[in-house]
Amino acid sequence: MCKKEPFYITTPIYYPSGNPHIGHCYTTVACDSIARYRRMQGYDVMFLTGTDEHGLKIEQKAAEKGITPKQYVDEIVRIFKNLWEFMNISYDRYIRTTDDYHIETVQKIFKELYDKGYIYKGEYKGKYCTPCESFWTDSQLVDGKCPECGREVVEAKEEAYFFKMSPFADRIEKLLTETDYLQPKTRAVELVNNFIKPGLEDLCVSRTSFKWGIPVTFDDKHVVYVWIDALSNYISALGFYNDKYDDFDKFWPANVHMVAKDIMRFHAIIWPAMLMALDLPLPKHLAVHGWITFNGQKMSKSLGNVVDPLILGKRYGADAIRYHILREMALGADSSFSNEIMINRINSDLANGLGNLVSRTVAMVEKYFGSTLPVERESGEFDDDLIANAVALRAAVDDYMDKTQLNNALAEIFKVVSRANKYIDETMPWVLAKDEAKRARLAAVLYNLLDTIRIVTTLLSAFMPTTMPKALEQIGACEKCATYENADKFGVLPLDVTVKKGEALFPRIDVDKEIEELNGIIRNNEVKTTDKEEKKVKIEGLAQIGIDDFAKVELRVAEIIDCEPVKKAKKLLKLTLDDGEGERIVASGIAKYYTPDELKGKKIILVANLKPAVLCGVESCGMILAADDGEGGVKVVFVDDSIPSGCKIR
Repeated sequence: MCKKEPFYITTPIYYPSGNPHIGHCYTTVACDSIARYRRMQGYDVMFLTGTDEHGLKIEQKAAEKGITPKQYVDEIVRIFKNLWEFMNISYDRYIRTTDDYHIETVQKIFKELYDKGYIYKGEYKGKYCTPCESFWTDSQLVDGKCPECGREVVEAKEEAYFFKMSPFADRIEKLLTETDYLQPKTRAVELVNNFIKPGLEDLCVSRTSFKWGIPVTFDDKHVVYVWIDALSNYISALGFYNDKYDDFDKFWPANVHMVAKDIMRFHAIIWPAMLMALDLPLPKHLAVHGWITFNGQKMSKSLGNVVDPLILGKRYGADAIRYHILREMALGADSSFSNEIMINRINSDLANGLGNLVSRTVAMVEKYFGSTLPVERESGEFDDDLIANAVALRAAVDDYMDKTQLNNALAEIFKVVSRANKYIDETMPWVLAKDEAKRARLAAVLYNLLDTIRIVTTLLSAFMPTTMPKALEQIGACEKCATYENADKFGVLPLDVTVKKGEALFPRIDVDKEIEELNGIIRNNEVKTTDKEEKKVKIEGLAQIGIDDFAKVELRVAEIIDCEPVKKAKKLLKLTLDDGEGERIVASGIAKYYTPDELKGKKIILVANLKPAVLCGVESCGMILAADDGEGGVKVVFVDDSIPSGCKIR
């Protein structure tokens, strides 16, 4: 038996200053789906997640409750682990920065970097945000406040140790610009221009103003500050500089670190610099995803607008929530969350699409053949196209999984689901069933559907691990049939396969009733404001604005890669745009002035941070710029084709 190839994937370690929310779920579910898919492919997977438990904010929150910091984080970690169990997260190892073995590793790393001359003692002066535990320069502040959470910052000055960053600037720039380390690579230019070109600032790596942290062994006034503590988890969890584990040589370097964009800089610049200073190999890939936004704002505990995934999961099932957040998020781009988007996605893809395909097929086998197909077959029109789509699916999904584009992998799978549902309409089994002479043809049609479902649900089992085994059981697929090795083969199910009718995999939801009820639950439990509660501001004219106001509008070059009319909306066109970070949909009222063919391939100016809005059933994420032509018409503002998508307009 050949030795399995190792595969190491990590989430960031989450900060347990409050309960987990659906933003945490995206990263963890995405990593879990990748880990499951790699296991299915035969890899020896190590999937790591955990919690980052030190810092001033934890110390303060514990004091407010009258308990120790450790007692405080123990309770929050319990909630995290309960959520991961509910969401069927298959992590192999859970690390806590309060674990003794991690503390040992961090202290040894800090001492080694000090001994090598990369860490030195100095004094830190700057603006400090306590909720985010981050120092900021004046130029990084937004309206004088923290650029991450928008809260007030305070002047801070204290003795501190610093990590020298400048010796690694050239190597990090090459890592970001000349390799595929960063995914999507479009983020590299932003990092290089904002942090490396101006000169990498040395990093504050210790604090004396609080005690809840890992002590510096040679200077007990100091505790290790955030990033040397937090980032080291990826190697301490493998046994680097500790005796807890012994698989560092096997799994390092990591295949994929997955993080949200707000901590991209730390993983793209600081973490590689630390590894370079330690003479260790660099991770292979850093996958950076966007934020799940609610009412146009990043979902975060600091802003108080989080959505509890347990509320959603208990209503619709963990797999439906897993599918929705993975299908909506394109790597690198933000994803807007709303109850309406979520429920419509569950209904369209899962209830009407996959669930309906399984239930219709199983019901027809049961009705026409008493649950067991006869072995006689007669091929016919439409068979070859369905089979070709089914057997080609695995390769397409493999390609997108290699690129960490889970939304596209799911889109490919559901194209085959749609093709199978269309095949039912094309072959009309209910008509074939009326003619005894067509019995073999009817059996062939139903078998083709069952084996297509086998391929689809086998691949989907990495994304929806609770429900897909139920689907496989209903179509009569044994464990040996539903394997990765068989996912590009047709005719794997026994010719005389027996189906077993079961409950609906994804019951259809009454949209209006459910949205009203769910909005009430979320509003009462989680969200401070909703669209209905926002104050409407009447604008009676144009006011002069300052440069700070203009800076709030993000204008970006984007390419129109597809365009189609919006049904039941004479004025709207549905534009699919490449904004340099992924795809997004924009609905624009220009159908009267342009045909889709006139717009495809054109470069336009996108208002990228406009709050999403649903227009005639289309969620529009942004707006394109156009001008009045002076004759009652509209002219879209096109830009030169030589300007790359994603470039900012300023």
